[in-house]
Amino acid sequence: MKNYTLPRLDEDKETRQRLLPFCRLAPGEIWSDPLRGHRIGCADAAKSDHIEKLMNGHKASLAIHDPPYNLVAFETRSVAEFISWCKGWIGITSSALADDSSLYVWLGADQREGFQPLPDFMLMMREFEEFASRSFITMRNQRGYGTQKNWMAVRQECLFYVKGNPDFTVQYTDIPKILRGYYKEINGQKMENMERSRSDNIRPGNVWVDVQQVFYRMEENVNGCYAQKPLKSIERLIVASSKEKDTIIDFFGHSGTTLIAAEQLGRRCFICDIDPIYCEIMIRRLERLRAFGKLGWQNGNPFEKELHGVEEIEQPILELW
Repeated sequence: MKNYTLPRLDEDKETRQRLLPFCRLAPGEIWSDPLRGHRIGCADAAKSDHIEKLMNGHKASLAIHDPPYNLVAFETRSVAEFISWCKGWIGITSSALADDSSLYVWLGADQREGFQPLPDFMLMMREFEEFASRSFITMRNQRGYGTQKNWMAVRQECLFYVKGNPDFTVQYTDIPKILRGYYKEINGQKMENMERSRSDNIRPGNVWVDVQQVFYRMEENVNGCYAQKPLKSIERLIVASSKEKDTIIDFFGHSGTTLIAAEQLGRRCFICDIDPIYCEIMIRRLERLRAFGKLGWQNGNPFEKELHGVEEIEQPILELW
């Protein structure tokens, strides 16, 4: 079995220099998908002219952002600097969203540093009166960090806001409903949850325990991407807060999970990243999905041909779904 892994591309300067010549996008450039209308930009989320070029006059119904927690362009910043930076791209996001739309922001809460930047970000969002808070989602990780003197940290946080009055589609998980309870009186008759429900499965709440954290043995794994979100988590947000053919935006594209989820669910994705290498990874991931039906590279990587002289050997798919 091959094992062509990449180091963290935000930290390994030597690998970065080897990969940059293979990137199709330079800062400020846009790649337009001729098949489904996706747009991938090498753009700065905090620069309005960059995002205006990416949006090309369109408005989105859904934004899913996963900003680097307290990091801007690979440089560690103070919480105050981070929040100031966030104000910029939140305001730009608001301009890119339709009147009735949804916003999800994945954000960290470092228990070793006063749970920052989450609390200050939440306070900052109160300044944007067009956004109303809707939910606080916690996704469980299978692996965590901690010491013997503290509880292990095994969660990721996602804040859900709405602008106007967007639609929301109820879904069900693959977790079977096994616990009885929650009695409620309907038309004079007491009924419990097994009787009232339309499904044998549990609806997702704001605590997610059924999403597998991405690791190297999973097909969707993209080596070199240090903050990859599970495809299932992004698909859940897209199905809940958008409709087919809607436009979705993601200004911190990284491994391109939002793009892949949008492609599979029949949405159009306008996505960007400030780093040309991650932009190239997103393009290659979409191309690989269409050519071979593969979601990622498992224990390979997007630059196998250039770095290792290895050609794709998977069986091509016959049709696009």
